[in-house]
Amino acid sequence: MDPGSDCTSCEAGHGDACTACGHEHEHEHGGWGKLVASGAVIAAGIILNHLNIYQPAPMLMLVAAMVYTGYPLAVSGVRSLFRGSVGINLLVTVAAVGATLIGQYEEGALVVFLFSISLRLEVLATDRARNAVQALMKLRPEVATIRRGEEEVTVPVDQVLPGEVFLVRPGDRVPLDGVVVDGETTVDQSAITGESVPSEKRFMDEVYAGTINLDGYVAAKTKRASSETMLASILRMVSEAVERRSPTETIVNRFARYYTPLIIGLAVVVAVVPYFFYGRPLIPSIYGALVLLVIGCPCALTIATPVAMVSAITSASRNGVLVKGSNYVEQVSKARVFAFDKTGTLTKGRLAVTDVIPMGVSRETLLSVAAALEENSKHPIAYAIREQALKEGAPKLGASEFRSQTGRGVEAVIDGTLYRVGSQRLFSENGFTYPTDTLLELEGLGKTTVILSRDSEVIGMISLMDESRQGAAETVQDLRRRGMKVDMLTGDNENTAKAIAGQLGFNGYHAGLLPDEKLEVVEGLKAHGPVVMVGDGVNDAPALAAADVGVAMGGLGSDIALETADIVLLEDDLSRIEYLLRLASTTVTTVHQNIAVSVLVKLLIVALAAWGAITLWMAVVLGDVGLTLLVILNSVRISGIKP
Repeated sequence: MDPGSDCTSCEAGHGDACTACGHEHEHEHGGWGKLVASGAVIAAGIILNHLNIYQPAPMLMLVAAMVYTGYPLAVSGVRSLFRGSVGINLLVTVAAVGATLIGQYEEGALVVFLFSISLRLEVLATDRARNAVQALMKLRPEVATIRRGEEEVTVPVDQVLPGEVFLVRPGDRVPLDGVVVDGETTVDQSAITGESVPSEKRFMDEVYAGTINLDGYVAAKTKRASSETMLASILRMVSEAVERRSPTETIVNRFARYYTPLIIGLAVVVAVVPYFFYGRPLIPSIYGALVLLVIGCPCALTIATPVAMVSAITSASRNGVLVKGSNYVEQVSKARVFAFDKTGTLTKGRLAVTDVIPMGVSRETLLSVAAALEENSKHPIAYAIREQALKEGAPKLGASEFRSQTGRGVEAVIDGTLYRVGSQRLFSENGFTYPTDTLLELEGLGKTTVILSRDSEVIGMISLMDESRQGAAETVQDLRRRGMKVDMLTGDNENTAKAIAGQLGFNGYHAGLLPDEKLEVVEGLKAHGPVVMVGDGVNDAPALAAADVGVAMGGLGSDIALETADIVLLEDDLSRIEYLLRLASTTVTTVHQNIAVSVLVKLLIVALAAWGAITLWMAVVLGDVGLTLLVILNSVRISGIKP
């Protein structure tokens, strides 16, 4: 949606006519002040007319108010006619002039007045989307305090280069994306991620433009230029998202193009047939035709889908879910299959110690020895063991004479004794005896196990496993309760994949997959229905692109996730999947409600007009003002859906 557009359903730019309604996009219909003034004059004219005093003053007041309010409509309608489009502005103008010519001054003035109110309501609906984008824009600080040498200099954010160090004091908004190089603090990231809990930031942690520094003084090295920050990317994508039309919206707009000419033809029939073929009075027939003209453009129908979709997209962005188009909202609502990557999505991608099994030594001793042996290693297993030893307060031991055996393990001397830590292969090749049953049991649970020895004796085993994300099992179970097929895709071995899939409750799993093989699996899953692929956006790019909807986890800080996925969960929070499904389902239901009500009410008014049972102003109140307001209010409810 172009922020300059005043009609939610418009395809044209500023100053052009909407292809569905024929509206002009220049606020030419005036603001609420103009409408209040017109309404006051019309009310006075009607009262004086019914009291039958100051004649012909009431007639002049009503005509003047009609001209004052309706002149922009008439100009707009004529312009659209010259472009080959018969829009609602022209129809309302003809109806108002026609009513005046047959002496229905009150009707003519009320038609223009009430229709102008309807237009203002549409503008308000569009402004909700524009205001949501503008609210994000207000998060962007204009200036940043930069450390240059020994000085602190305040400069516009667009003049700050990547690599420069900016300073953030308590209460300030972070001006740019960066990495903390000095200090510690907590940051409120809720405006971007929707998370209410502040995030702690320490050395080498990332901070993002637009977030609020709560209590610490930090220095951070700029990571991106102001035009490339996470906030700028989100702002751009939200703006682009509301322009992407869903299939339902496209169908409705095509229908609207045929609907209006049909109503015009029916109006001609209503005006002509009773007079020429049945000898009925001409004026009532013309009046009935004018009523049909007033309701000739299905404005409420054309805004039925976009208003709901815009409400959903902007609401999602405030809750840490970036949806790149209304078409993806509709696709999510149709999904029958969910495919999850394992590492980085269902798990944190970081090993953690799960089992410490001492044999003839204490747990503390086993951890101390393991940490000493792994002291110089950069392997993820070594890091996890050192972290566990530190967490449990195991005494620190000194080791020397390190010798590494690639793919097997490490040996070193501690207090004059030779110790080893490594895989089953290392100990089998050196003739050690160890409890194979316990080892097989642990591996069957998807755990990686290392063995430790002292001289020629095994003194214990330590098992590790990739940490599951909080809420992973609950998310999988919720999807299955909804009748979804839920599969796990991973490059891990069969044992690990089977164990994780069983723990989390998946329908099935696919192990040992390369990125291109994940794509093939996703294509195969489409046989069961539309597929949503959830990945971390890094090595899952082909599968995300192949799915009907690609959802990337942890988009905050991941440029790849932002670019490759159709929907991005800005935080590593799997509970947002359940929120996304509720949002999509409610949005699509709301769209269907809006369309059904719009069509039924229009058809009812057409039928009543054909029988002469409805007046011009009643047609506007019911068919335009009331119906538009109803569609907008029904759509606004979507913003109340929370994670």
